[in-house]
Amino acid sequence: MIMAMVQDIRVILIKLADRTHNMRTLGSLRPDKRRRIARETLEIYSPLAHRLGIHHIKTELEELGFEALYPNRYRVIKEVVKAARGNRKEMIQKILSEIEGRLQEAGIPCRVSGREKHLYSIYCKMVLKEQRFHSIMDIYAFRVIVHDADTCYRVLGQMHSLYKPRPGRVKDYIAIPKANGYQSLHTSMIGPHGVPVEVQIRTEDMDQMAEMGVAAHWAYKEHGETSTTAQIRAQRWMQSLLELQQSAGSSFEFIESVKSDLFPDEIYVFTPEGRIVELPAGATPVDFAYAVHTDIGHACVGARVDRQPYPLSQPLTSGQTVEIITAPGARPNAAWLNFVVSSKARAKIRQLLKNLKRDDSVSLGRRLLNHALGGSRKLAEIPQENIQRELERMKLATLDDLLAEIGLGNAMSVVVAKNLQQGEAAVPATTQSNHGHLPIKGADGVLITFAKCCRPIPGDPIIAHVSPGKGLVIHHESCRNIRGYQKEPEKFMAVEWDKETEQEFITEIKVDMFNHQGALANLTAAINTTTSNIQSLNTEEKDGRVYSAFIRLTARDRVHLANIMRKIRVMPDVIKVTRNRN
Repeated sequence: MIMAMVQDIRVILIKLADRTHNMRTLGSLRPDKRRRIARETLEIYSPLAHRLGIHHIKTELEELGFEALYPNRYRVIKEVVKAARGNRKEMIQKILSEIEGRLQEAGIPCRVSGREKHLYSIYCKMVLKEQRFHSIMDIYAFRVIVHDADTCYRVLGQMHSLYKPRPGRVKDYIAIPKANGYQSLHTSMIGPHGVPVEVQIRTEDMDQMAEMGVAAHWAYKEHGETSTTAQIRAQRWMQSLLELQQSAGSSFEFIESVKSDLFPDEIYVFTPEGRIVELPAGATPVDFAYAVHTDIGHACVGARVDRQPYPLSQPLTSGQTVEIITAPGARPNAAWLNFVVSSKARAKIRQLLKNLKRDDSVSLGRRLLNHALGGSRKLAEIPQENIQRELERMKLATLDDLLAEIGLGNAMSVVVAKNLQQGEAAVPATTQSNHGHLPIKGADGVLITFAKCCRPIPGDPIIAHVSPGKGLVIHHESCRNIRGYQKEPEKFMAVEWDKETEQEFITEIKVDMFNHQGALANLTAAINTTTSNIQSLNTEEKDGRVYSAFIRLTARDRVHLANIMRKIRVMPDVIKVTRNRN
C-alpha cells in the first residue's frame, strides 16, 4: 500500500473514504470487532487524515471512533458539552459582535464565525493534558476569513488593539506552514471579563486547504497542472515513509515508527545557512542532524545552538539556529534511541547499529575462533570440507554467519574449534588453557563491554562472561555476580589486559567526609588535578556531620586510580576513601 501511495496520493484518499464509510456502518458488528476497528481508526486513519490536512475527515473519524470505543464517555461528554454551549451563547455573541464591529470600523471585509470544540478533542485534553472540563470549555474560539494574506496581518493588528494579547501565544503558520500545508495566524488574547479568546485568521484558500488538505484544488498530472504546496509536502512525506519501510527492521517497528510520525506537533529550527527544518516537538540536535542528512547524523559528535554548546539529548525549541559538529569515523550511540523522537532518526540509528553489530560480531568471532584454534592464521588452514560440515551442522549459510554466532555468544569458540579439527591427524585437545588468555584492549565495538556491577580497569584480574546475543562482558574476577563460575566453564573465557591498552575506563569510588562548607568543591578540584574526568557525583548523608560521596570517574589503570585515591586521602575533610565495587 505504501508503494501505491507514493506513486499516487489518490490511493490513500480512497482508503480514507472507505474507512469513513465503514465507521458510519459499525453498528451492525460485534462489540469486540467494533472496538478493534475504532482503535485502529484512532491510531492510524484519523492521524493519517490529519497528516494530509483533510480536517473534516479527520474530525468525523475521531468522533465516530470515540463513540464506538468509549460509548459511555462519549455520551457523558456530549451531554455536558450540550449544556455548556447553552450557557455560553450570550458571551459568544458579545465577543462575535465586538470582533465584527472592530473590523467593520477598519474597513476590512471578512467572515467571522465561532469554532466548535469536538468531543474527542475535549476528551484527549482531559486525559493527556489533565485539564478540567470547565477550563477547556471556558476558552472562546473564533475564526476570521479574509481575501488575502496581507489582510490577515491587518486583522491580527486589529485583534490586538481590541483585546490584550497573551505573551508568546501568537503563531504565524502563514510564513512557516505546518508539515501538512496548513496556513493560518493564531493568537490568544484576554477578552471581556478576563475570559480567554482564541482567534484563527486565514484566507478563503487557506480555509479550504485546512479543511480539505491534499484533496483541495487537486492537480491531475494528465492535465499538466502543478501540484499545490500541501500535495508536494504530502508527496515528500510519503517518500520518507517508503525509505522508513526499507530501513525498518520489522513490520512492527515500521508501524510503530509511522504512528509516531503521523500526528506530530512541529517545531521549526534553522540551519546556519538560514534554511528552515521542520521537526516533531521534543526533537533534539540528533533528530536535526538526521533530518539534514543521514551521514551527518551518523557522524554527529556535538552541537551548537545559537552559537553556544548544546547537549545532544536536550530538546530544541522553535526559532533556534542549530549547527552539528561531526567527526570522521564517529558512530551513533545506542543511548541516542532513548531520546530521539523522529522516526527517521530512530530507524537510521537502529539500522546502522544492526550493521555495526554484524561487522563487530564477525570480527570478534574470528578472534575468538583463532584463539581457540591456537594461532591467528590457523582458521585459513582448516579444510573447506570441515568448515562446510560445521555450517551444515549448525544450519548456517556462510563462514561469516558462523563467526557472527561465535561473536554474539550464541556458539562456543572452543566447541566450534574442536569440531573443525575433527578428522585431522594429531589434533591436540582444544581447551582455553592451551592458548593462554585472550588479550583485551578496551571496549572493542559493541560486543566487548565492561560490567557495570564491578567496573574493572587495567590491572584488575578479569574474566569474560560469554553472554548470548551480547558477546563478551568483562568482569572483575572477584565480582559477586559471577561467583561460582567454575561450575559453568562453558559460559566463561580466560582473558587478560593487553599491554598496549591506552583507553580510559570508568570506575567508582566512595569518599566519607565531614560536612564542612566547601568540602565538596575542594574534592572535585583535587580530582581534576589528576587528569581524571568526573562522570557523576551523588551524596548520601550519614548523620549531621558526615556524608558519603559516590563518585564515578575515569582512570587509565589501577596505578592511576591509586594516585587519585592517595590525593583525596590526604585532604583535611576526608575520613575514608574506598573503591566502590558491587
